[in-house]
Amino acid sequence: MHRQVKRPKPRLLCSIVSTYVFIEHIYNWFLALASLLAYASNPNPLQDFCVALNDSKAAVFVNGKFCTDPKLDKANDFFFLDLYNTANTSNPVGSVITPANVVQIPGLNIIGISLVRIDHALNSLNPPHIHSRAVEALTVLDDTLYVGFSTSNTGNPLFTKVLNKGDVFLFSEGLIHFQLNVGKTKAVTIATLSSQNPGVITIADAVFGSNPPISRDVLTKAFQVDKNVIDHLQAQF
Repeated sequence: MHRQVKRPKPRLLCSIVSTYVFIEHIYNWFLALASLLAYASNPNPLQDFCVALNDSKAAVFVNGKFCTDPKLDKANDFFFLDLYNTANTSNPVGSVITPANVVQIPGLNIIGISLVRIDHALNSLNPPHIHSRAVEALTVLDDTLYVGFSTSNTGNPLFTKVLNKGDVFLFSEGLIHFQLNVGKTKAVTIATLSSQNPGVITIADAVFGSNPPISRDVLTKAFQVDKNVIDHLQAQF
């Protein structure tokens, strides 16, 4: 006499499979989250602060800058005055950046944040540029700006907005962005950046003002223009 083997009911099998798929999705989600945290721009600090020091003989190497002995730190290591001052905007684009990063404020070392003040003359432009290591939050302190950024090569959509006093606009890390003064007076903005040293690459300067210059053959093909146009653009920088 043969013993009958009980087989799992179809509903039970479906329940087991569904549970397995759910657990697998949760596992993949945690892996994705861990990857994002692992590739953050600035690692979380492992101490309260680490004031930058240029003398390597008297310091310990941490997060790209040497650190002073905390016992020797003082209030001025965390202080910066010049964001109050209006900058001279007499230049071809009419805008000036006053940075407040780890170079100006040694106490920002390992903190992962910095500031800049931007003075905009009438009709001035902060030219298209990127920050390779930081997200930027721009706050308008005075007058009106037309701002925007474009995204990656998939369609290159452009996002723009006219900002007035008190408005805030975000620029994602590594995306090309700009600010144009469309108001009736000088404008002032403050930008907060998610890195102690965010880096900046101005597109026109990098492309047409590199040293040594990028080959005309490369630029004429890239921009689909005559070599005389490239010669003229490179002469501006």
